[in-house]
Amino acid sequence: MADRDLVGYGGTWPDVCWPNGARLAVSININFEEGAELQVGDGDNASERLGEVVSVVEPGRRDRGQEQIFAYGTRAGLWRMLDGLDDRRLDATFLFCGRAVERSPDLARAATDRGHEAAVHGWRWRPHADYPSREAEAIEIDRCISVIETACGVRPTGFFCRGSESDWTRDLLIARGFLYTSNAFDDDLPYWDRSGESPLLVVPYALDSNDMKFFHPNGFVRAQDMVDYVDDALEVLLAEAATGKPRLLNLGFHLRICGRPGRFAAFARILDRLNQLGDRVWIARRDAIASAFAAAVPSSPPDPQETDCGPDPQMASSPESQPS
Repeated sequence: MADRDLVGYGGTWPDVCWPNGARLAVSININFEEGAELQVGDGDNASERLGEVVSVVEPGRRDRGQEQIFAYGTRAGLWRMLDGLDDRRLDATFLFCGRAVERSPDLARAATDRGHEAAVHGWRWRPHADYPSREAEAIEIDRCISVIETACGVRPTGFFCRGSESDWTRDLLIARGFLYTSNAFDDDLPYWDRSGESPLLVVPYALDSNDMKFFHPNGFVRAQDMVDYVDDALEVLLAEAATGKPRLLNLGFHLRICGRPGRFAAFARILDRLNQLGDRVWIARRDAIASAFAAAVPSSPPDPQETDCGPDPQMASSPESQPS
């Protein structure tokens, strides 16, 4: 039986106050995967089937339509989303697949030049659980780090791959000095994984508040569906934050999904909503969130001390505090 932690903080949360005094941090994540997906035209045995529609091209044959669906993300969606972030002066984390950066280095650099974080999203858009050996995975993590450094001029310190890590992914990240991993969907707050040679911070990600659900049959249809879902999440988390509970909300977007005009409306409305909340939330890159959490909750924590941002129950109960 697998050794799974089903308890976490056990209902006793660390006393974390984010740098601006808020109890709720928000992470905006942009997935940069175009050119790293499986495609027969790139030499793979099969093409990625998940897109605007399920591919009807016979497996093993080149699917130019699917290639073009992905290419829309970097050709058009990227610029729309970068401008949207610029207009609202918000920072995001770009989850870069290494081969996507290798094929479009100037586009990756455009994101980091605007102040956004570069994080590793795997060499290919694939689960790292698929790697047959530690050595094979290490080669591609190193390759990804190198390509991002060359293109963007910064060394990535964060990691998140499609699906699942392998049994040794975190050991490889620790050995390379990574600040955090985000392959976790099990909490509303970062936590320390102390199972390796040294502790590694886990900054959980989320797939529910994620535009990939526009591609799922039980997911979002219209742009407002995602806006409403995120607003509901904000309502709950802000109420909890007002009682002193620290929280993290993860928002996931893709260039080829919310970069499309009909879905970009969701991206824009969500960013506007976040800005309306002011200092009730702290909107930050994942590396900043990781650093702030590590400072507040060290891997070998000292005796707990109360922070200087206490709960504000009135914020939870006042009508004007509730999301509109």
